[in-house]
Amino acid sequence: MKQSTRFRHESLQDSDSVQTLLQALNDGIAKGKIVLEDEDGTMVIKPKGLANLKISASQDEKKNRLYIRLTWYESTDPVREKQLKISSK
Repeated sequence: MKQSTRFRHESLQDSDSVQTLLQALNDGIAKGKIVLEDEDGTMVIKPKGLANLKISASQDEKKNRLYIRLTWYESTDPVREKQLKISSK
């Protein structure tokens, strides 16, 4: 499949599938290589060093959203440090 500089995928997934995909991302971050692939293309990204993590969420009567953004650069620029706690309480 064709390697591109952008990858986007959207689909409906059940909770188990979402957990499997998130675990694959976690494993890829730990190994320093994430391969994203669907019928439209493939992209390989190699997270390393310091990364900027942004998490945001919104909620209204019918719709809930959770955004997770992870950004890193080839060179190590100073990153703001903030404490983040996530729980399932």
